[in-house]
Amino acid sequence: MGIQDIIEGKKQWRAHTARVKALPPDYQIVYKEMQKYLFKVGPVDLPDGNLLSGIVDFFEEGVAAGKGVLELIGTDVAAFCDDLVKNSRTYADIYQASISEELGTPEK
Repeated sequence: MGIQDIIEGKKQWRAHTARVKALPPDYQIVYKEMQKYLFKVGPVDLPDGNLLSGIVDFFEEGVAAGKGVLELIGTDVAAFCDDLVKNSRTYADIYQASISEELGTPEK
């Protein structure tokens, strides 16, 4: 990864955060909670993928349609996030596999 890649990545991240800041306050709060949750247990390829920008796209469409954020995702943010990444390998999966190896039990 060269310096140009780092600079381009920072530009993209700043543009992404500007889009988040343009959302209504309730959407921003939910997005930040989703981001925190996904960074903790989300897919391994989260930094390289487009999941977060897809969420912002989804939220922008909801704002344009005049819907509240909870109308879009429901009241359980974690369950919504889990549904988004249900077919992806997550950090939680890797952690569970390492625990299983330490205990000598076969992985599911």
